[in-house]
Amino acid sequence: MAKAATATLPIVFISDVDPVNAGIVTSLNRPGGNVTGVSLLGSALEAKRLGLLNEIVSGTAPIGVLLDPGFPDANLELRELQDAASAIKRQIIVERISNGPEIDTAYATVARQGAGALLIAQNASFGNFIDQLAALAARYKLPTMYPQREFAEAGCIVSYGADFAAGYRQAGLYVGKILKGAKSAELPIMQPTKFELVINLKTAKALGLTVPDKLLATADEVIE
Repeated sequence: MAKAATATLPIVFISDVDPVNAGIVTSLNRPGGNVTGVSLLGSALEAKRLGLLNEIVSGTAPIGVLLDPGFPDANLELRELQDAASAIKRQIIVERISNGPEIDTAYATVARQGAGALLIAQNASFGNFIDQLAALAARYKLPTMYPQREFAEAGCIVSYGADFAAGYRQAGLYVGKILKGAKSAELPIMQPTKFELVINLKTAKALGLTVPDKLLATADEVIE
């Protein structure tokens, strides 16, 4: 990674992993060294995502979970999801995936095991498979929760997460400050203060689901 290449050149990152847990910085308030940036709090939102999905797809059917074991926060994501599933009394079916063919197999597996819905855990690399994930959700008629709005815009039922575009803008502001003389070690790691809930009502209707009015009222965008 860039941090290993230089200890002096300032580095500004944007990441969906916990930068302290991943060893990128020593602290959020005072990152130290030559690295600072934006943390999108990805793994910290899994319980919220599972709760929202449970509101849209109520009942007792298990919920499938797709996560990449190579993602640095995979274990954190899994623990958070297991705790959240216990709280709402829903079983989760965990499938570990890292490439396209494994995604196909995972969808088939959770569908065969009777999952009533599916949650894709945070991992920016899953953005490479948006069309595939959306197509599989439609094929298996699985209401699916995603971490980025682009998935809902592609035809999936719901997404909840940080605004990636805003994160890049924040990183750009830090680059500007450093170019004007600020020290990266003294710039605290920025975190999002707003998270987007996007609901694709068209997809929900196609799946025969009624999204609760209170969710529609709080959604940042409803796609019809």
